[in-house]
Amino acid sequence: MSLAHKKSSIPAAEERRRFQRVKVHLLGRYMLPDRREFPCQVINMSPGGLALLAPGIGNVGDRVIAYLDHIGRVEGKITRIIDNGFAMTVAATARKRDKLAAQLTWLANRDILNLPEDRRHDRVVPRNPIAIITLEDGTRMTCRIIDLSLSGAAVAAEHRPPLQSLVLLGRVQARVVRNLEEGFAMEFIHEQLVETLEESVTAR
Repeated sequence: MSLAHKKSSIPAAEERRRFQRVKVHLLGRYMLPDRREFPCQVINMSPGGLALLAPGIGNVGDRVIAYLDHIGRVEGKITRIIDNGFAMTVAATARKRDKLAAQLTWLANRDILNLPEDRRHDRVVPRNPIAIITLEDGTRMTCRIIDLSLSGAAVAAEHRPPLQSLVLLGRVQARVVRNLEEGFAMEFIHEQLVETLEESVTAR
């Protein structure tokens, strides 16, 4: 009880400053108080809070339960609304926060070092980067391929389809897995062949 009492006496602004947020790309799902569930993508996180891109946005103060890749279950309250999402606290014991700090350090280093867990195949920039994406509703839009591998692609595009939605890049079926600053990343449903990769993704 003494620990809980001590924690509650720390002002919210000071609590936020105790933890440094790191940029991460984690997918997951979250549930709002009305029990609606949505997919999400965490864009930065610390042991004390996180910001995520989300299609369903609650109100400041709402309790949120989230299940995140590599992290597991976290819960907290919405602290502010951001573009296309919201920021929330992470309610955790001191022991859980230490574990979160270690997990976030590993995730940040993995992204910096491009460790095999994150990149299964080498990525290349295609000779012809302009391609057509067909969305689930049949809408077609032009995009520019930022980079490409046998298992997925990152593209620059004017519109971002919903996370987890299916699209066609050229004639290759893929699933949208995360948003990027200038577009989004997709993972191919079936691994492609080196010999036909570029021809397949730029087919019109």
